[in-house]
Amino acid sequence: MAFLIKGEPLSWEETEALAGHIREHGIKQFINLMKTMKQRKYEELKWGDEIEYLLFKFDHENKRVYLHCNANQYLEKLAEHNCNFENPVAFVAEFGAFQIESTPKRPFLDDFEELNNVIRDMRHRRKALKLLMDSKTETVLTLTNFPRLGCPDFCWPPYKPSPDGSLSQSLFFPDECINSKPRYPYMTKNTRLRRGKKVEINVPIYKDKNTPSPFIEFPDVPAAKPDHVYMDATGFGFGCCCLQMTFQACNLDEAKVLYDQLAIVTPIMMALSAAAPIYRGYLCEVDCRWNVISACTDDRTYEEINNPGEDRARTSRYCTINSFLCSDKFSDVNLPYNKEIYQTLLDANVELENIDDLMAKHIAHLFIRDPLLAFSNRIELNDETDADHFEIIQSTNWQNIRFKPPPPGSDIGWRVELRTMETQITDFENAAFVSFCILLSRAMASFKCNFYIPLSLVQINMERAQKRNAVLEEKFYFRKNIQCCTCDCDCDCEPDIVEMTIDEIINGNDQFPGICKIIRAYINNMDLEFVTATRISSYISLVQKRASGELMTTASWIRQFVIKHPLYKHDSVVSEEMTYDLLVECSEITNGKSCVELFGNLRETSDHNNKHFRRDSYKTSDNIISPVFDAAGLEW
Repeated sequence: MAFLIKGEPLSWEETEALAGHIREHGIKQFINLMKTMKQRKYEELKWGDEIEYLLFKFDHENKRVYLHCNANQYLEKLAEHNCNFENPVAFVAEFGAFQIESTPKRPFLDDFEELNNVIRDMRHRRKALKLLMDSKTETVLTLTNFPRLGCPDFCWPPYKPSPDGSLSQSLFFPDECINSKPRYPYMTKNTRLRRGKKVEINVPIYKDKNTPSPFIEFPDVPAAKPDHVYMDATGFGFGCCCLQMTFQACNLDEAKVLYDQLAIVTPIMMALSAAAPIYRGYLCEVDCRWNVISACTDDRTYEEINNPGEDRARTSRYCTINSFLCSDKFSDVNLPYNKEIYQTLLDANVELENIDDLMAKHIAHLFIRDPLLAFSNRIELNDETDADHFEIIQSTNWQNIRFKPPPPGSDIGWRVELRTMETQITDFENAAFVSFCILLSRAMASFKCNFYIPLSLVQINMERAQKRNAVLEEKFYFRKNIQCCTCDCDCDCEPDIVEMTIDEIINGNDQFPGICKIIRAYINNMDLEFVTATRISSYISLVQKRASGELMTTASWIRQFVIKHPLYKHDSVVSEEMTYDLLVECSEITNGKSCVELFGNLRETSDHNNKHFRRDSYKTSDNIISPVFDAAGLEW
């Protein structure tokens, strides 16, 4: 949620009245953007990560921990002190008053040695935040969600919910916990007003031996389902944190291919990074945040949900994509789109020749949505130099993968954003997942991999990926013949699609080489320094061992911590003291304590090799790559 505009937000009634104007000029801005970028190609390959942090305040005497709603104060201090840091950092506000988003100050380049800089940059960002904190009572953690978000007294200062307030009207989530930057409170309020009622979030509860059956908390609340944990505010979804990646492609065509191919692996990466098994103080039957955010952003009216038409959204704003950008053959799910906008884009393509049928439908699909907010000073714009109206709709379609055109007047290129991964406890784990994804994207391009499966199967994979212990207990649709012609070719090649475990998808089986073998084959063609090679090897090993079950996912580790806690009564309840102990443990692991269940000795080995390597003892001719990576090659 990084598209921020300064200005005075309009009311929902004013925004709704301007919806047609914003859509019309948003499309004009997109067409002008495509016209400007028509001749632009061969951009430098760049990439970067985005990490969201949770801020905490500890009361060690009473064994309590709270979400600390002082993000804006920290952001002000960071802006003031940033120029004094040895390496400046980039921080921005997020939805929660207890959240901060960070990115590298500059994007990483297409250079293997840059993979050494990922963990350094992440550690530097965390250190910059912690320098501003009281080390005894405050800290910052990369947790996907706070287990007791929405429970009584979960935040500091101790704000109370306002069921009759003007924003969320939540039974659990105080409006003061929403960041005061105008985008967030207005988006919260307008989602509720457009929908006509509060959002409804129901997550199946984990049934332990002492969990009431049926589990019913709110018999007088019709929206609360039996055997589910009920939540009723946008903050329950946007109060979660994620680990996202943005890839800048060489040109438009490469960006579209990258968009399609990465979309297929998004469920796999979500299951591998699963880190959110607790909601509103209860263990749940899910490991991921995705459907929680999906429910909290569903602004459809009763009529739209129950009587969807050809030009009406059939899902929440937070969903899996409904079409590929390069292949119509595998786009087998219903795609509602604005027919008028679609025709406008096709008409523009007669001159531009870079808005084909699939791109036109993609944009026309995004623009079936109403804008959720508008700003009084950003209504009448120059459509040739501004893109605010386009972005105000584009940026509130939160899908598993996002296609991002270059901003007008910048040197930024065509980008693709991978959005399903969950934040991990340590910088080592986050760096491993980021590095794994960039290596996968480069290996896919190098070997011209074809991961295409029908989008309906990707959507099934997304649902399976969120289930408890999905990484070990679920199977996912995946393609075996991945070195085959791509897109809508004229050959007779048919996809050989089977259900595989994540272990088989990542590590391979008798019929499929596995994603990691593809990455290792790509790396073996490169001349890497020892430090880089060993660090990359530790990153890949972490993913491989998570896939095989040798190492636990963060969600499984958190669940095990709770179940083994001496205060746990096997009733699914995660108490205040249990939460305190969990977060103290997470903080200690972040600060260097070993955790063999999460990453074995991989973090320590990687750091040791990096610290003690003597560059003057290394020779480029030394054959150190093959021992580090399995050079067996690929058997397609």
